[in-house]
Amino acid sequence: MPFRTNITTRRIEWGECDPAGIVFYPNYFAMFDNATTLLFTAALGMTKYQFLAKYDCAGYPMVDTRGRFLSPARFGDDVTIETSVTEIKRSSFQITHLLKNNGVLAVEGFETRVWTGRDPADPSKIRSQPIPAEVVERLSLP
Repeated sequence: MPFRTNITTRRIEWGECDPAGIVFYPNYFAMFDNATTLLFTAALGMTKYQFLAKYDCAGYPMVDTRGRFLSPARFGDDVTIETSVTEIKRSSFQITHLLKNNGVLAVEGFETRVWTGRDPADPSKIRSQPIPAEVVERLSLP
């Protein structure tokens, strides 16, 4: 089943860079985290605050991530991040990010996340729960 993609354009800021003026690699993961939220916002038509409340979700924490760094991005570069759902299971899903600088693939990012809710036995904890069918439908292409 094909899934939704969202494209974000952003400018690399000075605070994201190391002294050489290139993006300090952990900052790519922060960009990708934001891009995942923007994908859900676009698919569901509401803010993260709104959809977490609507679906009684405690969040979708990352359980695995990795990146492949092909070329640097620098302060002032305008980049695009193409974020795609690549797989949805019962309570987990896979995301791929393709960060391009001037149309050239610079970084690939990969995430596995888990849809969670509050643990009824101990509300201070979270546990996985099935991704609502409506969310799966909205993340899927017609």
